[in-house]
Amino acid sequence: MDQRTTPWNTMLLVFIWCAWCMLAAMLTNGQSANNVRATYHLYNPHMIGWDLNTAKGFCSTWDAKKPLAWRKKYGWTAFCGPAGTHGKPSCGKCIHVTNTATGASRTVRVVDLCGNGGLDLDVNVFKELDTNGVGHQKGHLNVNYHFVNCED
Repeated sequence: MDQRTTPWNTMLLVFIWCAWCMLAAMLTNGQSANNVRATYHLYNPHMIGWDLNTAKGFCSTWDAKKPLAWRKKYGWTAFCGPAGTHGKPSCGKCIHVTNTATGASRTVRVVDLCGNGGLDLDVNVFKELDTNGVGHQKGHLNVNYHFVNCED
């Protein structure tokens, strides 16, 4: 059998490489976004015992009975961003959020839906990310985000 590389073998390898690259790009690009609007919501989970039913978030249907340690582990957010899964599949997922102006970042858990096209962070998380006060003045932050694995 001839072991030389033929044009067909080369084309097949290039095709496989391109298909792999496109798949990798689809999987990663669908889970992050840059320069997204983040507003704030008055969840104040520490004031309601981290009770998702009291917060009346969309995800409470599935996540309200999760252990208290699970509900307390991360700050809360509503999610309606341009990239990532929406609705029930996003519930309980974690997102690493970075303020584009200051670099301040935090990981949050999706507990609700929103309609602003970005994130609706718990007011306490918003304050932590708004290290220069500009977000408070404007009423929103510009953030980058990417989904990450939660360390439950």
